[in-house]
Amino acid sequence: MSTATTSTSRPGWWHRLDSAGGGLSLDLGIYATSAAFAAITAATSTLGPHRHWGGIAALGYLAATLLVTGQLLVRRHRPTLARTPARWLVTSLAFATTVLLPLAWQSVQRAAGRTDRAQEEVLVVEESGRRLLETGTPYLGPDAIAALPPADQLLGYTPYQPGMALFGLPRALHDTWWTDARVWFAVGTVGVLVLALRVLRNSPDRPTGHQATLLRAVQAATVLPVGALTLATGGDDLPVLALCLLALALARTARPGWAGVAVGLAGALKLFAWPVAMVLVIWGLTRRAGLRVAAGAFGLPAAALLPTLLVDHDALVENVLRFPFGHGLVSSPAQSPFPGHLIATALPAGRVIAAALLLAAGAAIAVRLVRRPPYTAQTASLICGYGLLAAILLMPTTRFGYLLYPIAFLVWATALDLPGIRQPASEDSPQGVHLRS
Repeated sequence: MSTATTSTSRPGWWHRLDSAGGGLSLDLGIYATSAAFAAITAATSTLGPHRHWGGIAALGYLAATLLVTGQLLVRRHRPTLARTPARWLVTSLAFATTVLLPLAWQSVQRAAGRTDRAQEEVLVVEESGRRLLETGTPYLGPDAIAALPPADQLLGYTPYQPGMALFGLPRALHDTWWTDARVWFAVGTVGVLVLALRVLRNSPDRPTGHQATLLRAVQAATVLPVGALTLATGGDDLPVLALCLLALALARTARPGWAGVAVGLAGALKLFAWPVAMVLVIWGLTRRAGLRVAAGAFGLPAAALLPTLLVDHDALVENVLRFPFGHGLVSSPAQSPFPGHLIATALPAGRVIAAALLLAAGAAIAVRLVRRPPYTAQTASLICGYGLLAAILLMPTTRFGYLLYPIAFLVWATALDLPGIRQPASEDSPQGVHLRS
C-alpha cells in the first residue's frame, strides 16, 4: 500500500490530533476527560456498581493523566520515556487500575455477600450457565417466566445467544470470586485482543507510527470509560467486540476462513455481531471467498442455536426474538435517551416512526453494500462502525454502553490501514473483482 493511500484514508484533522506531541496530547485529553467522567459517575450514578467503579477509576485515570503530563514535560530531554513503548505501559497501567482492579474488587465483595456489586447482566449470564448445565438450555420458557414473581420476570430472560451461557458455567460449578462471569469476560477479551494484535504485527523494523495506531485502537476498545465501565461492572459486550475486531484483523491479513470463524464465535454470543458478519461475507465475495467466510460466520451461530432449539423451541423464541424486539412479558430496561427512544416515547405513533427510520437507515446501508461493496477490511470496519452507530441512535430501546461498538470499529479501521501487512494482490485495486463466492 502506498503512502498516498495511507494518508488519504485518514482525515487530516484526525492525523493532526492523533500525532500532536507524539500522540501524548491526545493521551492526556483521553485520560483527563475519563477521570472527570469517572468522578461524575461516582458522585451521581444511581447504580451501585457504577458508583463503585467511578470512585476507583477516577484515581486510575488521574494517575494516568499525571504520568502523561510527566511524559510531555520530559519529552525533549528524555525522549525514550515519551515514545510508544512507554505509552503502551501507561495504557496497561490505566487498564489495570480502571478495569481489572474495580472488577476484582467488586467480584470479591460480591462473593462476600454484597448484592450491589454487579449489573443484572452478570446475574443473567451466570443463571443461564446454571440452567444450561442442568437442563441443556440456557433459556426459561414463557410459562416459566410468567410463573415468576413480577419483580423477577425481567431477570428470567436471557436475551443472548446460547454461547454466552458458557461464561456462566464457572459460577455454576463453584461459587467464588474468580468464577464471577466478569472475570471470564475479561479473560476472553484480553486473550482475543492480544491475538488480534499479533495478527496485525509486522516485522520488527515496523515504523513506530504503526504501533501508535494500534495503541490508539486498543485504548478505544478498553480504556475509554464506555469500555472500562462496561467490562468492570457488566462485561458481556467486550468478548463480542473483541472477536469482531479479530475477525476484521484476519480479513485484513487475507485469512477469510478464519475471519468467518471469529465473527461466527461472536455471533454465537450476541446478535450485535450478526451485522458485522453480513458485512464480512460481502467483503469475502469481493475476494471470491464468500462461502468460506459464511461457513463460519453463520454456521457457528446456527450450531450453537440447534441444541437449544431441539430442547425447547418456545424458550428460544421468547428469549432471543420476542424479548429483544419488545414483545416479551416485560419491557427491556435499555432506554438511553437517544433519538430513537425519544421519538418512540414523545411522538404520536412514535414507535412506528422510529422503526421506519431504522428500516430506512438499514436500507441505505444495504444499497451502499450492493452498489459499493467493501473491497478492504478497513472499509468493512468503517461500514460496521457507521452502520451500528445509526442503528444504536435510532433503536427505540438501546443502551449508552452500546456506543462502544461503533467507536471501536471506527478507530480500529485506522489500525487496519498498515503498510507492509500481507494482503491479496487486488486489495487496493478492486477493478475487475466480481461479487461471487
